[in-house]
Amino acid sequence: MPATIAAIASALGPLARRFDVDVLDTCASTNAELLARADAGAASGTVLVANEQTAGRGRRGRSWIASPGDSLTFSLLWRFAPGTAPAGLSLAVGLAVARALRKVGAGDTALKWPNDILRNRRKLGGILVELLPGAPHAAVIGIGINLHLPAAMPPDLRAASAALELPATDESTLYAALLTELLATLEQFAAAGFAALRDEWVARHAFQDAPVLLSADFAVPREGICRGVDTDGALLFETAAGIERVLSGEVSLRPA
Repeated sequence: MPATIAAIASALGPLARRFDVDVLDTCASTNAELLARADAGAASGTVLVANEQTAGRGRRGRSWIASPGDSLTFSLLWRFAPGTAPAGLSLAVGLAVARALRKVGAGDTALKWPNDILRNRRKLGGILVELLPGAPHAAVIGIGINLHLPAAMPPDLRAASAALELPATDESTLYAALLTELLATLEQFAAAGFAALRDEWVARHAFQDAPVLLSADFAVPREGICRGVDTDGALLFETAAGIERVLSGEVSLRPA
C-alpha cells in the first residue's frame, strides 16, 4: 500500500511530532528537493517521501530511479548542534536502517562501507548524505531500499541487487520503522559520535577481515584485507605496507 502522510503519522504514534513528513506522488530527487527546502529554512526532522523518483542520485554520480511500488525512497533533514563533526554519519545511518529492517521482519542485513545495505552480498539499499553548503552540521540523508526488483531490470543489475520481497508490504509502516530507528541513532550519534556505534557497525560489516579489492577513480585497484573502520568511520585497509585509513567517498569494495 503506497505511503500517505496520515498513515506514516499513525504508524509513528507519539514520535510523529518529531517529524514533518511530506509525501509526493513523483519527484526528480528527494535529496535535491529537500536541500532546497533546507536552504529556505526547513526544520530539522523534515522528511520528503517520493512514491516515484525519476532522477534520484546515488554515490559517485550513479542514478537511483524508483518506480511506484518497487522502492522506498525518502530524504530526512537533520540539523545537529553547530560544531558537530559529521564523520561516520553515513555509517550510522546504515546501522539505523539495518536495525529497522530487522524489527519489521526483514531479517538480518549486512553493511558495506561506506553507504550500502546488503542482503546475501547483493545491494538492497543505499544511502546518500549531503551536507548543506555553509552549514556542515546540517545534513540531508537520502535513503533508497528495494521492495521488489522490476521485471524490466537488466540481468547484470538484477544479479547484483536484492529486494525485501515482504509478503504484505505496508510502505507507511516501513517508513515509520525507519524513521523511528533513525531518530534513536541520530540522537546517539549527536551525543557521542560514531565511536558509540562502531562496534555494532563492525559486527554487521559484510567484508570484515576479508580479502578485498580497493578501487578509486583514476587509480589501479589494490588488494588487501578489510579491517573494518575506526571511530571516525574511516575504512581500515591492510596491505603489506601496513594499515591505512581510507577517507575518500570515491572508493568501492569488492571481494578479492
